[in-house]
Amino acid sequence: MEQTDIRKIKLIECPRDAMQGWKNFIPTSTKVEYINSLLKVGFDTLDFTSFVSAKAIPQMADAKEVVTKIDIGSSKTKLLAIVANVRGAQDATAFDAINYLGFPFSISPTFQMRNTNRSIEDSFETVKQLQEICVNSGKELVVYISMAFGNPYGDEYNKDIVVEWINKLTPLGIKIISLADTVGVATAQQVSDLTFYVIKMLPEYEVGIHLHSTSLNRTKKLEAALSAGCYRIDGALKGIGGCPMANDNLVGNMDMEWIINYLENKKITTGIDKEALQKSLVLADSVFY
Repeated sequence: MEQTDIRKIKLIECPRDAMQGWKNFIPTSTKVEYINSLLKVGFDTLDFTSFVSAKAIPQMADAKEVVTKIDIGSSKTKLLAIVANVRGAQDATAFDAINYLGFPFSISPTFQMRNTNRSIEDSFETVKQLQEICVNSGKELVVYISMAFGNPYGDEYNKDIVVEWINKLTPLGIKIISLADTVGVATAQQVSDLTFYVIKMLPEYEVGIHLHSTSLNRTKKLEAALSAGCYRIDGALKGIGGCPMANDNLVGNMDMEWIINYLENKKITTGIDKEALQKSLVLADSVFY
């Protein structure tokens, strides 16, 4: 494996992704307690909630209440909220505590319609509006390329489609692109090839990975991303998560505790407070039961 620039490793913990498909509603107070604990661990960013339709994602119906009760304290961890439209962005930007808005831009027409009720072309117009909102509110937009490695719907897929849309998005002022393996279909070779290509194509941009995977294939996928020069890595404690709008069989997130141990075993500094991490892991057992 090629040496990754260890000074730039950014770990993005995604409790929102873990919570959103959980069948039992997680009480607001429990969410707040868990997020507050994660703020002490040392992650670069928390993808902590989403401002979306409560009908579509009932688990996120309390997003406004959650953000008002979070205690940032002295934490250097930044907060990211997922939005699906302009209204969600307007709601999210009302809160100073939120640093980033994340938008799922799928190159699968089927998934984009299921996830945001819009075509890819309409979603591109939405991104333009979201970027303007972010600029005007002092936030930064993160665009997730959903289904970046393929889809389960039979929609046309190839690397050229991914690259075409990224080339349309970046001139809008988008500086952070995250390649998402939304349903865990990516092979390690695909992760390596696409991530390497996009990073080389966008040397001045921040390119991340959001890989859903099982314990059977996570090592090769993570190694492939690191070897490609990727330093922005998403995960979730306990490996829980998946998009409930994708299909019925959710493939979990890459387990963040495992990612941390893997990186540190490779002598890559993570900046993680292990004592705080253990406290969050204990809490996770009471959140996800």
